Amino acid sequence: MVYPKIIQGGMGIGVSNWTLARSVSLLGQLGVVSGTALDAVLARRLQMGDLGGHIQRAFDNFPFPEMARRIWDQYFVKGGKAPDQPFKLIPFQSAEPPRSLVELTVLANFTEVYLAREGHDGLVGINFLEKVQMPTLPSLFGAMLAGVAFVLMGAGIPRAIPGIMDELVGGHPVRLKLDVEEVTSGNEFFSTFDPLEFCGGRLPALKRPQFLAIISSATLAMTLARKSTGHVDGFIVEGATAGGHNAPPRGPMHLTEKGEPVYGVRDLPDLEKIKALGLPFWLAGSFGQPGKLVEALRLGAAGVQVGTAFAFCEESGVDPELKRYVIEKSRAGDLTVFTDPVASPTGFPFKVIHIDGTLSEPEVYAQRIRTCDMGFLRHPYQKADGSIGYRCTAEPLESFVRKGGAPEEATGRKCLCNALMADISLGQILDDRQIEKPLLTAGDEVVNVAEFLNPGADSYRAADVINRLMA
Repeated sequence: MVYPKIIQGGMGIGVSNWTLARSVSLLGQLGVVSGTALDAVLARRLQMGDLGGHIQRAFDNFPFPEMARRIWDQYFVKGGKAPDQPFKLIPFQSAEPPRSLVELTVLANFTEVYLAREGHDGLVGINFLEKVQMPTLPSLFGAMLAGVAFVLMGAGIPRAIPGIMDELVGGHPVRLKLDVEEVTSGNEFFSTFDPLEFCGGRLPALKRPQFLAIISSATLAMTLARKSTGHVDGFIVEGATAGGHNAPPRGPMHLTEKGEPVYGVRDLPDLEKIKALGLPFWLAGSFGQPGKLVEALRLGAAGVQVGTAFAFCEESGVDPELKRYVIEKSRAGDLTVFTDPVASPTGFPFKVIHIDGTLSEPEVYAQRIRTCDMGFLRHPYQKADGSIGYRCTAEPLESFVRKGGAPEEATGRKCLCNALMADISLGQILDDRQIEKPLLTAGDEVVNVAEFLNPGADSYRAADVINRLMA
């Protein structure tokens, strides 16, 4: 196939929304939606009243209308909820989720991909985090029902995903081994999904998407190419300057005077070894500037993946006020990004933009009362009775310790679930009628986003990014 030269990154929770992905796809490149927490995103969009009727349009095209009607009736609020009314929460994802949550997860992923693909034949992909395992199987199925062309996955070692997609195409039951902490010898835990049972015996025709693994080293690329359960179709080679979660440095963790992880020569991917695998790859992390695409092609890549530049264009899901702040600070040369080694409950370093009044400020973070009401980054662990428990380093400390967590593991951890929802104007309303504070992430190149502005403009579009990258 003819591969796209530009892949738009699948960022955050709802930052890479269907509107952005559709815009990029219409311009001839690979638009990517974020698959993280789409069940919660859909439920909250419905409670906001489905402005524009887009969700209704996707629901009307879902192959199982009775499921769509159940979800609609459960979450839709005509005209939108009152501004001071909290969002109705969805159940926690788990190894054995209730049927209603499975239906919501499938439908949410279908909806996002369907809307991104609507009315054109361009390429659309979806991005998942390997660390967020429990919704993976129904999420994959929902995206495949909508005809997703590419599945991208990082933040872990997704060896099982290619084979799982093969099985889903055949209508076979699938299972995914869960990374469970404190497991006793010989014990294993799985999440499961049966597509034929879910569909009531009427499985629509599915096409297998291309699978692109997001990696940071040639060693991981070789492992995935040789030991995955199915065929890996390519790689996105992501450097430590990319936004969101970064791979930890190789070897012992050392910090700079500012408290950021130190990356060295060992952390640079060996592109010659990756190229020798014979699979297409794209370079990511500080490849969002003119000339970088040419450089990537010269190095043997099929193109580049760019996230940060797209994150602040008009079509992205980032709250408009946050976009304006970032663009103005970029234009003034007064923007800083900090690679926080402890912010994310996943344990991966996480890039944070310093923005006044957000959780990037220690005093704002200190004022937030810890709560865990979404749970996407909970870690499964084996309890004393042999069953699975769930804990998060960002949940209330006494709860985390009661579940066997070490207090020092919770220090500095931030609730990314709630913060990232706040980034896209879907923050929860708290008991004191305040809204959850955002925590915005971006790659190091965010300091340059004002360069995408046309003369006299205060915002830019996805087309401006692509035109500049292709220049």
